[in-house]
Amino acid sequence: MKDQIFHEFESVISYTFSDIKLLIQALIHSSYANENNLKKIENNERLEFLGDAVLEIVTSDYLFHKYPNQQEGELTKFRASVVCEPTLAEFAREIKLGNYLLLGKGEDSSGGRNRDSVLSDSVEALIGSIYIDGGIESATSFIVNTLLFDVEERKRFVDSKTHLQEYIQQMSDIPIEYTVISETGPDHNKCFTVHVIHESNIIGKGEGRSKKSAEQRAAFDALKKINSK
Repeated sequence: MKDQIFHEFESVISYTFSDIKLLIQALIHSSYANENNLKKIENNERLEFLGDAVLEIVTSDYLFHKYPNQQEGELTKFRASVVCEPTLAEFAREIKLGNYLLLGKGEDSSGGRNRDSVLSDSVEALIGSIYIDGGIESATSFIVNTLLFDVEERKRFVDSKTHLQEYIQQMSDIPIEYTVISETGPDHNKCFTVHVIHESNIIGKGEGRSKKSAEQRAAFDALKKINSK
């Protein structure tokens, strides 16, 4: 049954492993390894270490060639916005990575499947497993075709609160406000809904597992509405 689930995830990410054990290891959180008496090297942390390096070099190469007129400082900021925890966690949610993670009972019950740190680390582990399985070509193809194919949109997502504030300041002296309108779920698995308000008008709405992520999504929603006008 488990093998079927892992093969299902291969379809989601459009990559078929020659060695399915590498994919399984990429999905093994340390809490699961501890509860099941696995060796420490059998969790996904080593693959995460490798995937982090692969992601950085592939992203650097991609941005270097895609933006030939940008200076080093601009490229560094751009790369940082792409490989940061919020962006990787958002990508993990897009591919529903949390559904396939092997977590310990405690980590699972405390909301680990939706925690940004767990999700972002697991994305790096997944990249590391693809690199080991198929080499740099396979890893590059996966990163470019999934995480980087809408790289500018991802950058705007990470910078959304800053960009929205800068936009509003250009047209008004009245600051924007972020208001939590609902908070649902148990303490370990909260869902916040936030409105971003300007001059008594709701200009964006977002949901997230933390107030910060909900505010970020609300700002991004507001920017999309502004840009569509």
